[in-house]
Amino acid sequence: MQKLIIPGGIPLHGEIAISGAKNAALPVLCAALLTQDSLKINNVPVLQDITTMLSLLKQMGTSITGHNASEIILSAAELTNLVAPYEMVKTMRAAILVLGPLLARAGEANISLPGGCAIGLRPVDQHIKGLQAMGAEISIKHGYIHAVAKKLHGARIVFDIVTVTGTENLMMAATLADGTTILENAAREPEIVDLANCLNAMGAKVHGAGSDIITIEGVPSLHGAEHTVMPDRIETGTFLVAATATGGEIHLKDTDSHLLDAVLDKLTEAGAHIDSGENWIHLKMHSKPKSVNLRTAPYPAFPTDMQAQFMSLNCIANGTAIITETIFENRLMHVQELKRMNANIKVEGNAAIVYGISHLDGAHVMATDLRASASLVIAGLIAQGETVIDRIYHLDRGYENIESKLSVLGAQIRRAR
Repeated sequence: MQKLIIPGGIPLHGEIAISGAKNAALPVLCAALLTQDSLKINNVPVLQDITTMLSLLKQMGTSITGHNASEIILSAAELTNLVAPYEMVKTMRAAILVLGPLLARAGEANISLPGGCAIGLRPVDQHIKGLQAMGAEISIKHGYIHAVAKKLHGARIVFDIVTVTGTENLMMAATLADGTTILENAAREPEIVDLANCLNAMGAKVHGAGSDIITIEGVPSLHGAEHTVMPDRIETGTFLVAATATGGEIHLKDTDSHLLDAVLDKLTEAGAHIDSGENWIHLKMHSKPKSVNLRTAPYPAFPTDMQAQFMSLNCIANGTAIITETIFENRLMHVQELKRMNANIKVEGNAAIVYGISHLDGAHVMATDLRASASLVIAGLIAQGETVIDRIYHLDRGYENIESKLSVLGAQIRRAR
């Protein structure tokens, strides 16, 4: 099993480009199932989750070609297999996103209940509830969701909780439904807007994406289109936190500061000096960071996917910080690994109290999920001595060439078996 070895204590300096967003690319790939025509997608990140999704779509009958690593053309002219098997989706919860498109276009889908990181339950009941309201008959047997609908119809659907993949799934399904669908208490994430832009380019009529009420007027069919995936705001935030924690100065290209206002506000509070333009962000640290309190919540509040990275920053910051996780019940598992590096953290329920210390010690640690992996990389970069991170396959699910990019910024980091 691969691991990362990081000798710490080197401030990050330099310039790198940000990749396309994993969480935007995955639903856009699934949108190809909605049309017989070709969908060309640009700025697709090279990640394990993307590879898994492409394999899933291919075994359903989708032909996939690409002129280079970040440009993919998908054609689902004939759907030959309406099953998403457990073996292919057990590591990726986003596989549930094929449910809505398959049901809308083919009238049937048989989807294994998804797997992924062990950070919380993330039940699919909101997906099922919405599709049932649109006329689908759904049963769950032997670990599979079996859905049938001769023709979906429009409905008013109020989500019990804010769900990103639930919003995306029902939004895609509604594009081919008879009548108008209204999604209330919808997720507002930028990735929702990115998917809506792709669907509208394909001929859909989606209105209100980015707000908590999304209206979709169903159309008889969708056509081919070309779409460029938005930049990855979580990768952007991760590198900005790493530069802040190490006391460095970095310039990020091909990104958008408007996608992570809450993160930039917290970095400024920590003492970072930030400038930004249309597609770049520049960050510089002049002193040791200050502790920052944060509370995760749905967009546009502070993202849960940046909580672990900020915890590593707070470990060596001046002061004491309280980090409250409100989205996932198991998303503080990185605390125990940070404690192995001498971090002073106390957990009370869904909150972690982080007492800043002078430095972390390099240690042998284990990644428990995707963003926890990133937090341990940051901890390794700021620690005294060498840090070894096991189970980095989590990291490869969501960060494209992270060790190469960190090496460009001056970090000493290498991959080993």
